[in-house]
Amino acid sequence: MSSPEYPSVPLVAVGAIVVRDSRVLLIRRGQPPSEGLWAIPGGRVELGETLQEAAEREIKEETGLTIRARNPIHTFDVILRDEGGRVRFHYVIVDLLADYVSGALQPGDDALEARWVPRGELGELTVNRTTLEVLTKVVGFAS
Repeated sequence: MSSPEYPSVPLVAVGAIVVRDSRVLLIRRGQPPSEGLWAIPGGRVELGETLQEAAEREIKEETGLTIRARNPIHTFDVILRDEGGRVRFHYVIVDLLADYVSGALQPGDDALEARWVPRGELGELTVNRTTLEVLTKVVGFAS
């Protein structure tokens, strides 16, 4: 398996966009890339998992919530290079819409915090740029 940092191949990851009662589920990341920033929860797809299975597992690990992942709605690349020009991170991320099923919000895994964020509070958080773009352009969840 390729390491997340300085990988030998691009890594596939998922994000789950969960909106409930006009609030979106976000986590504050505890690991690079995007360490310390608020973002859509998710993570790497493991060998043999579907995108939906990976999203459901990752959200359970990061937030304690059970979700039902639906269709992919947005795909993008994250390619970050070090000062020498070497690729430090390379992810192909597939965001899926998802429905809340059950559970109490409890941050875990590499999530420092997890919150249901109302539309009006997005601007008050240090949110990952791509997360803002996806929530605004793709889902229509503007701050």
